[in-house]
Amino acid sequence: MTTIDLNTPARNALKTPRAAAIAGIIFSVLLSISLVLIAMSVPKDPESVGAWLETGSSTVSLALNLVPIAGIAFLWFIGVIRDRLGTREDKLFATAFFGSGLLFLAMLYFSAAVVGGIIMMYGSDPKAFIGSEVYAFGRAITYQLTHTYTMRMAGLFMMSTCTLSIRTDILPRWLSILGYVLAVTLLLGGGLGSGILLVFPAWIFVVRVFILQSNLRSKSDI
Repeated sequence: MTTIDLNTPARNALKTPRAAAIAGIIFSVLLSISLVLIAMSVPKDPESVGAWLETGSSTVSLALNLVPIAGIAFLWFIGVIRDRLGTREDKLFATAFFGSGLLFLAMLYFSAAVVGGIIMMYGSDPKAFIGSEVYAFGRAITYQLTHTYTMRMAGLFMMSTCTLSIRTDILPRWLSILGYVLAVTLLLGGGLGSGILLVFPAWIFVVRVFILQSNLRSKSDI
């Protein structure tokens, strides 16, 4: 009977699939594009009359279609970080890291679904929908989710990731300190507009590039 050695190189290769190597980069690029497209099309004022539905609904729909793919890549990114932590994972901060990541993703999906529903309902009866209470409620709840809750969950995710990094040395200290600064900006910057949320995918992009370079260097040294 053939036995399988779980410590073989083949086992390690299965542990972190190659597709995960660029997960964070994919998430960063797609979420950034989505946020920029929405910022270009939707006015910042949550009490706007809804003229953007006539001029920018197709652009917003394109942005919303990118969100599910970005979310899948974000889950892969979480897996990459946990794999890098290995047995050194601190249960307290790992819970905050994992929980805030899932909450961020859930609220991002919910916000995208609400905006998608607004666009669909507008298409059925444009004139009546823009002045309706349904539109006002959907616009307000999306604004609150994005600027209050999603943004702060992103900040908590960054802060817990940086704390785990400092405790385990999985990232350079300068990158962790930068993450703390940006996380505080997200936690306290609810009134600065949705554009500030771009710092989240930008930081993850830098983190993932570093991890990718580190993995390539380690393979070249073998």
